[in-house]
Amino acid sequence: MSTGSSFSSETGTTRGTADTGGINTYKGEERALRADRLGTPGLLLSVVAASAPLMVVAGVMPTVFGVMGIVGQPLLYIILGVVLMLFSVGYAEMSRHVHNAGAFYAYIARGLGPTAGAGASLVALVAYSAMQVGIYGILGFEVSGIFATYLDIELAWWIPALVSAAVVGVLGWLKIDLNAKVLGVLLVIECALVVIFDIAAVSKPGPEGLSLHAFNPETLTGAGLGTALCFCIAAFVGFEQAPVYAEETSRPQIVVSRVMFLAVGYAALFLAISSWALTVAAGPGFIADTSLKEGPGMLFGLTEERLGSTFTDVLHILFVTGMFAALLSFHNVVARYAFAMGREGLLPASFGRTNRASGAPGTGSLLQSAVSVVIIAAFAFTDDNPVGDPTAPVLRLFTWMGNVGALGVILLMAAASFAVIAFFVKRGAGRAQAPRLVASALAGLALLTIAVFTVRDFDVLVGSGPGSALDWLLPGVIILALVGGLVYGAVLRKAKPEVHARIGLGNEAFQLEKAAESESARR
Repeated sequence: MSTGSSFSSETGTTRGTADTGGINTYKGEERALRADRLGTPGLLLSVVAASAPLMVVAGVMPTVFGVMGIVGQPLLYIILGVVLMLFSVGYAEMSRHVHNAGAFYAYIARGLGPTAGAGASLVALVAYSAMQVGIYGILGFEVSGIFATYLDIELAWWIPALVSAAVVGVLGWLKIDLNAKVLGVLLVIECALVVIFDIAAVSKPGPEGLSLHAFNPETLTGAGLGTALCFCIAAFVGFEQAPVYAEETSRPQIVVSRVMFLAVGYAALFLAISSWALTVAAGPGFIADTSLKEGPGMLFGLTEERLGSTFTDVLHILFVTGMFAALLSFHNVVARYAFAMGREGLLPASFGRTNRASGAPGTGSLLQSAVSVVIIAAFAFTDDNPVGDPTAPVLRLFTWMGNVGALGVILLMAAASFAVIAFFVKRGAGRAQAPRLVASALAGLALLTIAVFTVRDFDVLVGSGPGSALDWLLPGVIILALVGGLVYGAVLRKAKPEVHARIGLGNEAFQLEKAAESESARR
């Protein structure tokens, strides 16, 4: 008689496992992520790092000001902060009931059904992978610029990009504790420098003085509003990753929801103040033209005027380390999604096992590293001017992949909002749950609206121009992932109903089976 059991994703049969203190194992490999490894500070740093605050301030904000002409960007962050707070109300409540490293697709599976969960799982894997790989492009470009400026060395962008991919892969193989410490140090320094710039900008305003014009609702008019919404909501990405680490946190019912609200509140406040500081430093009437002309260089130029060249040099370095922190965070999330999918039979079983030495989802980590290297190499191969050309594939890598990923995450959040409603209605939600369900409905409708704007204006997002094949090919990546996942889920429902039924259950499926076998043995 075995002491426990696990469910084979290949055959649907039961196989013996050893009881290792509550952690399921399979042929000597762990089938659950180790618990009690993260508290509130470590989890908060891990999820906030994904947003790369300095990358948003230097890269995203000038694009919204210049290309889209939205001077009221600070107000957008406040509005989106409200929408995402509404989203978090139901999402956080769901996290109290479902603990699964595949958070988005697990929630969608538990609310809208396993087939919908299968579709969401593939969208999540593609979206987060795309966002991570895109950052390698802008990181490589910035590092090559630093080498050229300070060392007079011409370095192809793909060299630091590949080196970063290797380092991230190694850290991803290690336990989350080390990654949290690395992320924490980088994030705290990065945010501190941005705050110092904000204070300097307010202390020494631009030609129009200390102005609150950017918070005037009239500044939100313009043809670029839809694309600005997509850009700005992407700046929040990271907070929704908190439930991915639920299995690894102490008191997940409390910690996960607390971290989500803290992350959204912090991001809304930080981004609104920082974008307002940029308008004060450049002047609300000049910010659009200055952003369009200087791009990411605008922040560094405004900083040098107020804080000197040494501070600006440090800011350049922190720009790189901030992006590296985001790479680590996205890598960990993708690896855990792959782990969850492997554990439930959506990917080969090897993905659903962790390293016994570190407790990390090793196979998922290796997969993400391999995907990153292949895509970087593909863009490098097509790059005939790898150092100085601003239209080179290195920047297209950042723009294309980043926006593909952002579209996927927006759709996942919208679907998760409606899944929360379905989940609690099925459980007989009463008046006590009504406010949460209303909040989820409002958030879902708002997120769907943003998704529609995103697809409609994708030519603006990628800079391809109207009529380009990229206008439908790039968003088509997410649509293809969704359709492919739904078809795969439907096939599993007929061919492997036991695997289909397990989608979204995570380690709970193995624990339930273990209890059932123990009960059967006692009888």
